[in-house]
Amino acid sequence: MRALPLILSLLPAAATAQGFEYGPRNTDFPPVFPEQTRAPLTTSDVVLDMKVLADGLNHPWGIATLPDDAGWLVTERAGQLRHLSPDGTLSEAISGVPEVLPQGQGGLLDVTLAPDFAESGTVLITYAKPVPGGSATAAARGVLSDDMTTLSDVTDIFVQDPPSPTAKHYGSRILQLADGTWAITSGEHSSDEERPYAQDLDKTYGKVIRVNLDGSVPQDNPFVDQDGAVDTIWSYGHRNIQGAAVDADGTLWTIEHGPKGGDELNAPEAGLNYGWPVISYGKRYSGGEIGSGDAVQDGMEQPTYFWDPVIAPGGMAFHSGAAFSDWNGDALIASLNPGGVVRLSLEDGVVVEEERMLMDLGRVRDVEILPDGSFIVLTDRDDGQVIHVTPGT
Repeated sequence: MRALPLILSLLPAAATAQGFEYGPRNTDFPPVFPEQTRAPLTTSDVVLDMKVLADGLNHPWGIATLPDDAGWLVTERAGQLRHLSPDGTLSEAISGVPEVLPQGQGGLLDVTLAPDFAESGTVLITYAKPVPGGSATAAARGVLSDDMTTLSDVTDIFVQDPPSPTAKHYGSRILQLADGTWAITSGEHSSDEERPYAQDLDKTYGKVIRVNLDGSVPQDNPFVDQDGAVDTIWSYGHRNIQGAAVDADGTLWTIEHGPKGGDELNAPEAGLNYGWPVISYGKRYSGGEIGSGDAVQDGMEQPTYFWDPVIAPGGMAFHSGAAFSDWNGDALIASLNPGGVVRLSLEDGVVVEEERMLMDLGRVRDVEILPDGSFIVLTDRDDGQVIHVTPGT
């Protein structure tokens, strides 16, 4: 693998996919409120420079920025965790990473740092854990050595239950919440037999999970005192949450894949049911109805925003920093299909505009905002790239 000194300046039309139009919808469900879908499209008057920091990664999935300008940690779905230095040098695989199931959509997935990483070296990862009966979404913490070659003291803080025979829909973002607890997102493994588990409180499929750093249960979780319910559950009724971020006000936002149509942006609240697979703004890939065939039911939450057709969301982040400062507070979302980066501007919790950019990159798996406001994107392919995007001239 090598670092590439490639810098591309893109004019605004190319960089922001000027002329993009929403395609035909797959369903005819009306939105509950006008701003719930198809926000006005906009094009930022910016030039984007792209520098390829490294290529040759095997389906990079997650990235975390190291302190003190030490570069980044990057996961590859096949099971490798690597250190990428600021000059583009990509390390050999860091040892000590737990065994993963590198099948289907499984493998080594997200990575992030504990707030005290500079002192403790604590790293958190999520992965498809091979277990008797199949695999499970798991989250673990470990300690990275000072030379960034070894991960030690690796301990699982969450393992999805029951095991799944289906290597799909692992969810798998992990991030710290404003109160210091940790959110982990899980999927429902996709199959007709398993997707109803997203509604079951005795299973951790299709959930936002909330734990402490050591895996213990915060006692204000919504189902702590409910018989038969898993006490780590925060919210439920999700399909496959592969994007999650906390905004400047401390609110958790998630993005989950819909089926054919119906990708959702939500701000999950404690104990609430987000409807999957009973309701959806999408339909089956074969064309049939999902669940009840409805998009709205009493007792089930509506998404803040939905897409039809989909963006197939990956990771997301809220922008801050001097570079691209007009975007501060906006969500930047990785898109696998049709690809590139989706920018959403929100006001008072409502999406007011949408922009598509960098669509020529194809499948983008994750977005990482750097302290100066520039950002990193990961391209999801056999020869995946780590790309730094900065303002051009």
